Amino acid sequence: MNLANRITLARIFLVPIIMFFLLVNLKFPQIEMDQFSITYNQIIAALIFIIAAWTDGLDGYIARKRKLVTNLGKLLDPLADKLLVSAVLVSLVEMDKVGAWIVIVIISREFAVTGLRQIALLEGHVIAASKWGKWKTAAQITAIIALLINNFPFAFINLRFDLFASWVAAIITLYSGLDYFIKNKHVINFNE
Repeated sequence: MNLANRITLARIFLVPIIMFFLLVNLKFPQIEMDQFSITYNQIIAALIFIIAAWTDGLDGYIARKRKLVTNLGKLLDPLADKLLVSAVLVSLVEMDKVGAWIVIVIISREFAVTGLRQIALLEGHVIAASKWGKWKTAAQITAIIALLINNFPFAFINLRFDLFASWVAAIITLYSGLDYFIKNKHVINFNE
């Protein structure tokens, strides 16, 4: 259990804490300005989410720089990412902040690409992360943060950046999934 893997595990343990602050009514007061309001629960959840998302790059950097790449890390890192994004998105659906169809597109893509990677491993191939996979992650994190903080500061100018970012995340997620399947169609044998 090296430092990179501990950071990844910490990201996994942050998931229920974020969900707690999003879904449990703690009766904290709200911050209200003009037409904008946000609860302290959401602010705390957003800050924890930002820290958790930041650790995704940190654990990978440490693992590569210190040559600490392990099979456990290869398993835990994508699992932690999927748990973090999926749990927060499902919570945001529960809070009526994002459409369920967007979350279904995102989570379905994650299952599909994970399945493709498993098939590739069974065939002796490794599917590396693509540039579209990295863009997908950035788009999802941007959209989630905008949703968590109630579209701040764009709410003051009536710009639905949170909605726009959600659509962009869904489109890039869908495209990146198609890109993985098109580029790796050779690992799927439909004749079996």
